[in-house]
Amino acid sequence: MYSKKIKAMLEKEKITVGTRLEVTEGSKTTEGLLLPNADDSAKDIITLKLDSGYNIGLKVTDDMTIKKSDKKTSDDLISEENYELGKKRDIKTLVFDKKKPKASLIATGGTISSRVDYKTGAVYMLMEPEEILTTTPELKNIINLTSILSPFRIASEDMTPSEWQNIAELVEKELNSGAEGVIVTHGTDTLHYTAAALSFMLPDLKKPVALVGAQRSPDRASFDGAMNLVCAARYITGNIAEVAIVMHATMNDDYCLINRGTKVRKMHTSRRDAFRPINTLPIGTIYACGKLDIIDNNYKKRDNRQKVTADTRFEKNIAMINIYAGINPEILDYHIDKGYKGIVLNTPALGHVPIDTMDKNLSWIKALKRAQDKNITLISASQTLYGTTHAHVYRSAVEMEKLGVIFARDMLPETAYVKLGCVLGRTEDKDEIKNLMLTDLAGEFSEKLVPKSFLY
Repeated sequence: MYSKKIKAMLEKEKITVGTRLEVTEGSKTTEGLLLPNADDSAKDIITLKLDSGYNIGLKVTDDMTIKKSDKKTSDDLISEENYELGKKRDIKTLVFDKKKPKASLIATGGTISSRVDYKTGAVYMLMEPEEILTTTPELKNIINLTSILSPFRIASEDMTPSEWQNIAELVEKELNSGAEGVIVTHGTDTLHYTAAALSFMLPDLKKPVALVGAQRSPDRASFDGAMNLVCAARYITGNIAEVAIVMHATMNDDYCLINRGTKVRKMHTSRRDAFRPINTLPIGTIYACGKLDIIDNNYKKRDNRQKVTADTRFEKNIAMINIYAGINPEILDYHIDKGYKGIVLNTPALGHVPIDTMDKNLSWIKALKRAQDKNITLISASQTLYGTTHAHVYRSAVEMEKLGVIFARDMLPETAYVKLGCVLGRTEDKDEIKNLMLTDLAGEFSEKLVPKSFLY
């Protein structure tokens, strides 16, 4: 709540939430959109949304002047009177060149399809799929976007295997209906899970699928989604037939990395170049102008004649347990009692769980034996991310392998989790499960770990 003095000042100037202001004190002038004052904010503070996308709080003093700004932009036209959360605004229709390669867009939500809620200052994910295109009109010069689908619009942390299955089925339909490639827009937090899921659920893929997100919303000057979309469009018109995350390679708008869907991970909370290849090199780099530099020649090639068949079978009764110092094996017993079919153990370094503990109650031997007796599939994937697990270096790992634990080599824990669900959805035979988990199905294993791939 504002102080009576500030409220009177705003009312006098007919200033409401969403009004663009010029706030001047001395020789410094700050411009931005007025945001509502939070209940716990000081009464003498006004909050502005700057053009950069950031919020700033300004303490109102007697020497300060506040007035409406003459500057107008499309987003500045939102006011208290005409603003409605989630309201669809007028969208300029983009005319696509029918001579360009046919493509489809599947919009699922996330920051790339968000807008600022001027009543809270936060972003919300209710942007219409077609509105995404207004942020990137350059797409019309690259692809002929014939289909825009939005099966749901949710934050990526709300994704589940059911949504992965839905997306895979839509990709199958679009590619078999004539699209030469598909772009999937998605939130970034669990983007690498979905990329892995599509990699396994589209086993005979012969056309490119690009997953794209953004670390900054379209309202911000630092919005990274436009270049990501352009690079993704360039990617799906090329000859690489892989599920890939195509996003910024650097903090600047230089170029994007093409990262294989099973070997990529979000490695920073907010950097524009957060998605990095793990235990491998990227397939290549791609520029907004279309320039493509191949780094790893071991990729599947396009074949427009071949149909794709989605295999979305998935055992959802699986889990991932992070192994930490002092962890009690009761957590594994809990999952056994709850009837879980498979568990990825996110293990330290070479893949161990506590075995020879000073406190014998903290040893995992009994719990591992119990899991084996219940035919629960256990996977050891290293939480160090880089490097590989190994069952024959230390005795604890040898004991784990004797009790049926499958060591995931250099496969990422998240990828192992997704792959385990897919494998258990297809078979219950223990030998076949182990064989499939250790077989390279979608580029999830690196034949050789090269030094250059560490912290690429």
